[in-house]
Amino acid sequence: MDFLDAYHLWADAHAFYGSGLIPSPADPVDPLTAQAAAWDQRLAEGTPNGRLLRRNALFDALSGEGKLHLLHVTHALEEINQEGMLYPSGGCLVGSIYCAPLTPTEQGFRMHNLASYVLTREAPAFLAKLGITDRRPTPLIIEIDTPPESYRGLAGIDYLRLGLIHLQIYSHLEYLLSKNERHQLRETVVARVKNSAAFLAMAYQGTAIAPRAFLQQLDETIPRLPILGYLYFEAVAEYLMLHSTSRHTRRLAELGELNNWLYKELLFASFPALSGRFDLAKFRPRPDELATLLHRVDPAIDPEHAATYLVERISHLVAARLFTPGEVPEAWHHTRWEFDALATQLGPLLGHLIHRELRTFGRYPDFYFYFDQYKALQAWNYWNHMDIVAPFNGTMPKGEIGINPAYPNLAYRIWRAEQDDTGHLHPAEELSLTIAPRLVDIKYTLMRNKQWTAPAPSAA
Repeated sequence: MDFLDAYHLWADAHAFYGSGLIPSPADPVDPLTAQAAAWDQRLAEGTPNGRLLRRNALFDALSGEGKLHLLHVTHALEEINQEGMLYPSGGCLVGSIYCAPLTPTEQGFRMHNLASYVLTREAPAFLAKLGITDRRPTPLIIEIDTPPESYRGLAGIDYLRLGLIHLQIYSHLEYLLSKNERHQLRETVVARVKNSAAFLAMAYQGTAIAPRAFLQQLDETIPRLPILGYLYFEAVAEYLMLHSTSRHTRRLAELGELNNWLYKELLFASFPALSGRFDLAKFRPRPDELATLLHRVDPAIDPEHAATYLVERISHLVAARLFTPGEVPEAWHHTRWEFDALATQLGPLLGHLIHRELRTFGRYPDFYFYFDQYKALQAWNYWNHMDIVAPFNGTMPKGEIGINPAYPNLAYRIWRAEQDDTGHLHPAEELSLTIAPRLVDIKYTLMRNKQWTAPAPSAA
């Protein structure tokens, strides 16, 4: 699949904020377009913090002139310095250097609340849980010179929209598997979907159902369709950030930031036996636990309102992210439970399932790195075509921002930073590092590794 073949898929995998480039509600190709437009308006205008979806500190930084300052947190600075390279990793930002915004002030660099959480709470907790006492998370300040030709729009990569891309890449690399392995993989994926048809039909059709019953079916279906755990998490995180009115949330809103601490704390509460990472495929707070978890992170949240919202939002996300755009499902009892037939209407879902399955399927884990590298090459190609220097997580402008490592003539400087007593960061030592367009293997990344192994050179 060359760039021309993949261009439309990658364009559709991005959320274009405030650009007017999204098809109008009258577009006949996708019947969900009007529904999506209604949701965009509801979230922006009908929630306490919805204004931050259109104007926020992240967007101000991305659309500004001059220099862009970002925080990157690493646990392997010694190895990075020895190699002289800083490599990107996979994940929600596909193949970029994972960062969060920094704001220059007279007192030093002020961290975005996402950055402060990762540096002061999340990364230390991972290291402590893994029993690693000889390392600590190190903040790096990266200064990017924004090229005059860089894209001034706001196009964020939405990893929930990558299903068709995963499916297309697998179709080009499937012969790395044997004939029997390919058959087994197809049968496994089809069985997962067939045994989840009741939930998929209910969600797509927007069937009126009590929140507890819906969430119970969702909970039962997540083990078969792990991508639902990601959708569930994003819907809960979205609800908390948009509806919280706590003092901390209001203070951050004045700074143009959504409160990332809410969903981060919810994750820690949901994964008490943390084993080195948050596995969102297993994010499934049970219906009788949800109210307690929400109250724990923000006592003012109304759990009944939240549950009703989650039913509506998850139903929309299932229809919009897991079904092939423009393909209206036929009567479910007429479904041909064969891989090729399902790919016509449920291509994105099949792609997400395959992408997840391949991590542990047969011999394919030996090739999984190349699957992600192939995906990263396509993403870099699209970003360079669009002149996107700093892609961001477009599921929502939380503050997750990356550096496109393949951008031509990227001009940057990198410092090891130190934090003062007020929480501000200061450059302590300039580092001679090169940002390289090559993925670090997933097993060497701290936040995505289940069990600690000695880090590879320049593990980020």
